[in-house]
Amino acid sequence: MRILHIAHQQLRKYGLTRVSWAKKLELGLIKAGHDVASFSDRDVAAFESPLGFKPVGRRRANRRLLEMAEAFEPELVIAGHCDVITDATLAELKRRRPGLALVHCNNDPLFVPENAARIERRAAVADAVFVSTGQGVLRQRFPNVPARLYHMPNPVDASIERYDASQQSQLPVDLIFCSKSDAHTERLALVGWLRNALPRGFVFRTCGSFGEPAVWGLDYDRALAASKMGLNLNRQEGQHWYSSARMAQMGGNGLLVFTHADNGFDALFPAETLVYHRSREELLRHVVDFHNDDARRRHWAANTRRFMHEALNATLFAQYIVEAALQQPFSHPYAWCQ
Repeated sequence: MRILHIAHQQLRKYGLTRVSWAKKLELGLIKAGHDVASFSDRDVAAFESPLGFKPVGRRRANRRLLEMAEAFEPELVIAGHCDVITDATLAELKRRRPGLALVHCNNDPLFVPENAARIERRAAVADAVFVSTGQGVLRQRFPNVPARLYHMPNPVDASIERYDASQQSQLPVDLIFCSKSDAHTERLALVGWLRNALPRGFVFRTCGSFGEPAVWGLDYDRALAASKMGLNLNRQEGQHWYSSARMAQMGGNGLLVFTHADNGFDALFPAETLVYHRSREELLRHVVDFHNDDARRRHWAANTRRFMHEALNATLFAQYIVEAALQQPFSHPYAWCQ
């Protein structure tokens, strides 16, 4: 099938990129046998901006997308985080190609007001919307949108999550947390408290916070590869099955992952995988206990990595989106649909 994938491809980062779930989706679509054409909205808008005049570049990017669709004749359009592309342009795509399936994929949290508004807007033109929050929450939050609503997990890909800390006993970093975002959150207060409470000699990296530089691209990969355990702290907790993409990045690389119990992942992940906490004291206790029992740390981390690569891999993720978009019978018992 011909699929047009609209997402920020980070072309102008020149290698200093964030780990991208959109890239994993594209890899999964290709591995699943689809012909994929990419359209990087922000980059096209920048390239099309005369003398850096952004309004002109944005208008031209929308025209270029319509031109690309005319040339490629997609059967499915997947619009990810592509705010340069207007709802009117997506509606025009559907008008020009009767029978075209169009879906929106959204990996941002619902507690960010502008994101909830974005989902409602896209749902007015898309056939289906896929969101990284659990489906029960979606139905409550958006009871009247015309599009079908689906949960989508954060995927892993063997070519990206290629390290395995669960097989290593001697690593220089005991615990890592990477983030430079402080909007809509108070999580750095927890990270600061934990830094002060951990025992002497414990190596805790906080890339992007507390004066430690952020890491991107290969530097981020290497930081994870050097770490035994990782903190998955969302900006806000308690959204069913919502997680930052860092959970897949850390768990897929074999780090032991600590995450909040209120997100409900115990209903998705097998036992002895993720480590759950509800208070800072409980988190501290778990971190110290696993630090002092490396065999147990490696066992739980290996279970997590195995489950992610077997059940949450990008190929299954991509094929699920295609099948749900086209309302086809599911070809696999997807773990997040049970």
